[in-house]
Amino acid sequence: MQENQGLAASGNSRELLTFTLGNEEYGIDILKVQEIRGYDAVTTIANSPDFIKGVINLRGIIVPIIDMRIKFSLGNVTYNNLTVVIILNIANRVVGIVVDGVSDVIALTPDQLKPAPEFSGTMDTQYITGLGTVDERMIIVVDIEKLMTSRDMDLVEAAAA
Repeated sequence: MQENQGLAASGNSRELLTFTLGNEEYGIDILKVQEIRGYDAVTTIANSPDFIKGVINLRGIIVPIIDMRIKFSLGNVTYNNLTVVIILNIANRVVGIVVDGVSDVIALTPDQLKPAPEFSGTMDTQYITGLGTVDERMIIVVDIEKLMTSRDMDLVEAAAA
């Protein structure tokens, strides 16, 4: 089993879809992305965690929508015409994540990807696989499958069932 199996490999590089949350740029494995859509109204689910905005009906599939700003505790959430939903296919489930905007698809070589720094218990870095640098950009690489299948996300499966 390869150490970096969670990221798509193209030769020696990894292809990531990059998106913004606040002032930060994040990257996720492009192979997990099904589609990108504008943010639409969602149907809220009673008693769901704050980060679960609700569900949408996507061509007959009920898709839970997670607001990544709320999930990552990034402050005020505002929705505008740049707000998008990235539809992911993870572990045979379809899930949507709300982000401030999508940047582009980039390929990171191993030289451009550094391990995430260790922090004390104040910050949860278990979903961060590393930090990528492209020109002057710093990209936080997220293991989106690990995040979406984590224990606290089990509520997503319950809400979508």
